[in-house]
Amino acid sequence: MTASAWTPDRVARLKALWGEGRSATEIARALGHGISRSAVLGKVYRLGLSAGRPRRFAPATPRQPPARGRRAGPRVKAADAPPVTPAAPVRRRDERAWDLPSGGLDLLALRRGQCRWPHGDPETGLSFCGRPVARGAFCGGHAEVAYRAPPGGAEGLAALAGLA
Repeated sequence: MTASAWTPDRVARLKALWGEGRSATEIARALGHGISRSAVLGKVYRLGLSAGRPRRFAPATPRQPPARGRRAGPRVKAADAPPVTPAAPVRRRDERAWDLPSGGLDLLALRRGQCRWPHGDPETGLSFCGRPVARGAFCGGHAEVAYRAPPGGAEGLAALAGLA
């Protein structure tokens, strides 16, 4: 849209239609001659008309939340309910990382679902565990070592990083 398309008459008509609360699409159709909705909105913005525009519709009335009814079924008093005993945490103690034999698999022999715990020295020959995994990258024993929090909390973490 060129600047010459916005003649003083069109600008006056735009202001009048905008003041009536017409939409940008309706104004573009009324002005015609290739004026798009985006051109109308751009001109409205540049003229500063959007701030004082009257509302076309009444504001929405706030809705009341639906009334909650009583639940069906008998009530159970806390004294009648059986006590809840927390379950003991389940930990796999049957395999430990230091007890696991090395599978001796090289990197190219590893498949999905096999433990990727490295054994050995990368310079002399690195192999991987290769035991089955339930989820993640390591078998149960190696996951216990890999995902264990360092002892001593933040101090232990700093010592592990060589900062303490």
